[in-house]
Amino acid sequence: MKKVMLKTTLSLAVAMASSQLFASGFALNEQSVSGMGTGFAGRSSSADDASTVYGNPAGMARLNGQQITGGVAAIDASTDISDTGGNSRGSNKGDMVPFTAVPFGFYTNKLNDQWAIGFGVYAPFGLVTDYENGFQGRGFGSKSEVKVMTFQPTVSYAFNDRVSIGFGPTINRISGVLESDRTLNPAVSDTNVKIKGDDTALGFNVGVLVQATDTTRVGLTYHSKVKYKLEGHTTVSGPTATQPFLRNNRYDASLKIDTPESYDLSVTQDLTDAWKLYGGATWTRWSRLKEITVNNEGVTAAGGLLAPGQLTSITEEQNWHDTWAYAVGTSYQLTKQVVLRTGLTFDQSPTNNTDRSPRIPTGDRTIFSVGLGYKVMDNMTVDLAYSYLKEEDIKVNQTADAPSTASYRAKYENSANGFGLGMTYTF
Repeated sequence: MKKVMLKTTLSLAVAMASSQLFASGFALNEQSVSGMGTGFAGRSSSADDASTVYGNPAGMARLNGQQITGGVAAIDASTDISDTGGNSRGSNKGDMVPFTAVPFGFYTNKLNDQWAIGFGVYAPFGLVTDYENGFQGRGFGSKSEVKVMTFQPTVSYAFNDRVSIGFGPTINRISGVLESDRTLNPAVSDTNVKIKGDDTALGFNVGVLVQATDTTRVGLTYHSKVKYKLEGHTTVSGPTATQPFLRNNRYDASLKIDTPESYDLSVTQDLTDAWKLYGGATWTRWSRLKEITVNNEGVTAAGGLLAPGQLTSITEEQNWHDTWAYAVGTSYQLTKQVVLRTGLTFDQSPTNNTDRSPRIPTGDRTIFSVGLGYKVMDNMTVDLAYSYLKEEDIKVNQTADAPSTASYRAKYENSANGFGLGMTYTF
């Protein structure tokens, strides 16, 4: 018997259908409710609460005493699928993204005029997409679930009352599940391929914050790439799993994936004692994502039913490109207790018209946000935020490589509502 390697290019990272996310690709923005209210326009320059641990670790120098900021963002996405076609039969119900909640928590402690420490727990990437049974495009992705949780200890140093820097290593845990129905052997019907894996890897965030004038503050934050090697298994089930060319239906699997680095530059401008204006731009290096290969060890061809070369037939090219996101926002101190916020964000999609698949049916998006902060007492503030996301209509047009004969085309119209609730306590 000849031992071969089954290579299934199933993009664990790109399984993130970003119609449910408020950042490009499969990144999550939901680490701050106060920032959500302004469309994250001033994320690296505002330093309003302890969530600056993620937004810009240098901002901890601006916070007094000890602070705890925590909260949750909930995302309710909607997808309408139309103009469908292809040689597979099935339904196209859309709305494959379940209601999703993203929690976060941060702590900061200003030790003296120069040094501050803190830590954060948050989700920088993640989602779930789950199409109905019998989805017409199931050959190109039926279920995708990926979660990344990050723990970040952080330190900042203020050179003076105008310039500070901050740094935090990140400990990142990723886990994922991918499913699709593929034709591995033309002699039998569709076969379900399910891939599971997880890994822990290190990265870092670093930032600088400059009080350029008495009314202007500029921040720059760098979030590093993180290199993962997920270890898990691939399970093959259905008619093909009983055929003699496969000796078993469970194989050790591994996948290498890098989540991209990004730069976030923003400005906070005090217009009056009550009004603030925010502007920001974020560049993300999504061009790292060309293709991702899952290697399954121990697959053996036997019985003459399948040539070894056919085991490489499951492919999903991505060829993503780098993206820019731009945001403007404002806040108004209505009373001593109440601050109102609003923001507008324009966010590019990293996908292209050739390789876009049902796993990533996303286009450029526009996001409108509003928010409110209410000081319940001198040392406690509650923040609320709402965002509405609308994507440009996009098309998916996929044809599988031989021996599969699957093809699928459709028009996707994606939108989402985001809700945020947070609280900051100072002591």
